[in-house]
Amino acid sequence: MANFKTFFFFSSSILLLLIPSCLAYNVVSFGARGDGKTDSTAPFLRAWMSACSSTSPSNVYVPRGTYVIRPVTFTGPCRSRIEFRINGTIVAPTDYNVIGGSSFWILFYKVSRLSVYGGTIDAKGHSFWSCRRSGHSCPPGARSITFLWCNNVLLSGLKSMNSQIMNMAIDYSSHVRVEKVRIRAPSGSPNTDGIHVENSRDVTITDSIIQTGDDCISLGPGSMNMLIQKIGCGPGHGISIGSLANGYNEAGVQNITVANSVFTKTQNGVRIKSWARPSDGYARNLMFRNLVMRNVGYPILIDQNYCPDNSCPHESSGVKVSQVTYKSIKGTSSTQQAIKLDCSKTNPCSGITLQDIKLTFVDYRLKRPALTYCRNAQGTHHGTVMPKSCF
Repeated sequence: MANFKTFFFFSSSILLLLIPSCLAYNVVSFGARGDGKTDSTAPFLRAWMSACSSTSPSNVYVPRGTYVIRPVTFTGPCRSRIEFRINGTIVAPTDYNVIGGSSFWILFYKVSRLSVYGGTIDAKGHSFWSCRRSGHSCPPGARSITFLWCNNVLLSGLKSMNSQIMNMAIDYSSHVRVEKVRIRAPSGSPNTDGIHVENSRDVTITDSIIQTGDDCISLGPGSMNMLIQKIGCGPGHGISIGSLANGYNEAGVQNITVANSVFTKTQNGVRIKSWARPSDGYARNLMFRNLVMRNVGYPILIDQNYCPDNSCPHESSGVKVSQVTYKSIKGTSSTQQAIKLDCSKTNPCSGITLQDIKLTFVDYRLKRPALTYCRNAQGTHHGTVMPKSCF
């Protein structure tokens, strides 16, 4: 009897291993072709709709191969937990106008309990960037992958290449975890933010490498309760809060932690930026700790006179920046102003803390010290702070 029980348990274990954890919907079974030429948009949508309507947990599966898709929206709510598992590569059509006229290339809309795993998406943005640089009439460009009004999302192991504009965007969503992603675009590609978050809360971004032509990660209005850690950033513009003060009635940014990350040859390190115009927005309870800067333009930067071009507002930023801590930040700055706190005249920054900072200026011609620049900034310092604190 004991041997029978053991055999039954062992056989049952094998049986459980053989039963898939969720129903699989292979896009090839719905007509997709991984030849890098055939438009597979409709098969992808058919696979999604079948999976989304399943009462059991389901899986949209993209096997090895290269699949061309046009702008596509994967719409919820779905009836059960759903996975989107990519083993192959998803590419945009060669003509950049096909996705460039849409705000989104791959959009998940109102989906909850969603997991997206692995694979590569390539928006083939080179010709679009060339159009932008030429000054010709160009479409506005598409974000590569967007989660809009989504909840309980995991994005893991995805590689995003050559996005026309933003690679990944999280808007009006909550409880989102992004991990082990790789984002790559040339340093000169315009507006190719790695990950942009706006009007979302409870977001974690971790264990990722981001190389791009704009911010590695940007946090817009309404970003709250976020943890960003173990990021390799560069090239790019660093990790930014903002730009803020795009409009007067604007949601604030609060409870953000950026930690345990390395910045390499980026334009900035950690940055808070707002336009010099009226706003009722704010940025508060921000923690930047355990960061390494390697030849970074402005390792620590608050810029409340943000103006990337010549059409600048000449007012004073209404955004209130407060309770910001910079702790255990070390490395090298490629500009002499390693710490620059340029705050609003009408709303000075308050509660700024500098603790255990060691930043040196890399100048191959002259031995010059790094400097701290402060305007309209109030705060304290603790431990060793190099360059010397202005508080």
